[in-house]
Amino acid sequence: MSTLTRTPAPQNGSYTRRRRLRGPAWLMVRQHRAVLVVCLAATVIGALWISHERSVMLDTLHGAGWPAKSADRLDGLTVQRLDRSFSDVAQYVGYLPLLFGVFVGAPLIAADLEQGTARLAVTQSVPRLRWLLWKLGFTFVLVVLTTGTLGALLARWWRAGRGVLSSTWLDDTVFGSSWPVLTALTLFTTCLGIAIGLLVRRAVAAMALTLVGSGVTFYVFDYLRPRLGTPRRVAFPFDGARPAVLGHGVEVDQWVGTASGKVYGWGTCVNDAVPEACRARLGIVNDVRDYFGDDQMAGLQWTAAGLFTAATVLLLALIVWRAGRQAL
Repeated sequence: MSTLTRTPAPQNGSYTRRRRLRGPAWLMVRQHRAVLVVCLAATVIGALWISHERSVMLDTLHGAGWPAKSADRLDGLTVQRLDRSFSDVAQYVGYLPLLFGVFVGAPLIAADLEQGTARLAVTQSVPRLRWLLWKLGFTFVLVVLTTGTLGALLARWWRAGRGVLSSTWLDDTVFGSSWPVLTALTLFTTCLGIAIGLLVRRAVAAMALTLVGSGVTFYVFDYLRPRLGTPRRVAFPFDGARPAVLGHGVEVDQWVGTASGKVYGWGTCVNDAVPEACRARLGIVNDVRDYFGDDQMAGLQWTAAGLFTAATVLLLALIVWRAGRQAL
């Protein structure tokens, strides 16, 4: 006679569902589920919004006869509306480095230090370095997922309508709001917030200081952006036809020059009583322009991304070193 062995049922009458995530992974998702949901929602909604606006722009332009009809022959109000739509979305995407730095990076560790949850986590058989790496890795995945998706789609939108949109690739609405610069810049501001939070150990104070630090970063970046590469120079007869190369690039400076190559400021002789005589006396015969060609766009963007990545690595080294030495 056989005996059946029955597994005893739980006292509450229901089976406990086994968690799919365990250890630090479960802790990260549980502790930062609000940030996770917001980032996923922003990525999905933003991607759908950008794709929709791009489709509307192309349908409108093709319906108006573009590209067979040049942009200056299209309805001005229609072009202005499409251009404003792109600029508005690009500005929203450009806020991501600031938002991640202030609201994700700054309180990431500072809040745990302030509330004592960091000490609790590292006393539950989780080594301090492992806990820190999970924190950083979880945050960086969110940054790359959100900014990489939205930045790539925004760049795709601009390339589709660059013949109509007023934004050039060197403008911040394109250069700084598209991949890879957007991702590298956001990683830097996020690390900046984490480092500040680790030092001040107060979430609100860290958020305020990160806001100031991010603002300084944006100001410096705006100054350095046109100086990341060497512009090209083209000279053509004064008041003559513009060279075709200027139609496929971004002008960054204007001069007037002599036949020997000597250049003067653009305003030279403009306010003189007889400008023609002044230019003849100085030997000015050429209009000179400095510009970046379209083929330089990728190089300048990757240069900027490389600089931000190097700065991020330095901040990461500081964070790991500081977290390993200070008391939690």
